[in-house]
Amino acid sequence: MNTSPGITLRGQHRIGDRVLFNADLHIPGAQWTCLLGPSGVGKSTILRLILDLETGGDFNGSIAATDGMPLAGRISYMAQSDLLLPWLSVLDNVCIGARLRGVAPDADRACDLLRRVGLSDHSGQKPASLSGGMRQRAALARTLFEDRPIVFLDEPFSALDAGTRADMQELAAEVLGGRTVLLITHDPAEAARLADQITVMSAQGTQNWPTPETAALREINAAETLACQARLLSYLRGIAA
Repeated sequence: MNTSPGITLRGQHRIGDRVLFNADLHIPGAQWTCLLGPSGVGKSTILRLILDLETGGDFNGSIAATDGMPLAGRISYMAQSDLLLPWLSVLDNVCIGARLRGVAPDADRACDLLRRVGLSDHSGQKPASLSGGMRQRAALARTLFEDRPIVFLDEPFSALDAGTRADMQELAAEVLGGRTVLLITHDPAEAARLADQITVMSAQGTQNWPTPETAALREINAAETLACQARLLSYLRGIAA
């Protein structure tokens, strides 16, 4: 794995005559940043801008890695939609990145990841036979399999029940240790548990929110985790009103 750099994004994004956001965002290297804010404020657009994907608007600003190197080829991305290829098996979907690059995939590692996301018994099935939560876990396994120094996760646990969500949070925190992770979430509890940095995005811009003093990954029911969650939820409800 290459060194995991930080990322800075500064500038304004417009859709036609409307300003979607003004952002001054710093994503620290080798840490988890959780990005929260009201729906429609531009959180997923931030990911797409850094990935150099179409956003439907115009960005005037700068995006750079802190090590001065290009970001292309160093980011693994899990979108809100699972984007599984329907004609491939679950296992082949996990390995698709390696195959597209002309590299022999590590089948043992892929199978181990499927075991850890609870899909060993479904590795040969096509995505159409899976539930929404199972598809999301398959997409998570594919993202973890890519083993990139930078990882973007756009609401990666949203389709999961509470117990499975906690399990997948713990798996991701373990596998992605030392990576630069940007996680978009609407869940203050998730941010309070996982984040080294919490960034809140609103129409006025971006700001960092205090995290608990304890290190991530935090216990779900720890007093400092619950206190951070409660304060963050109250603030988010206010800016979304």
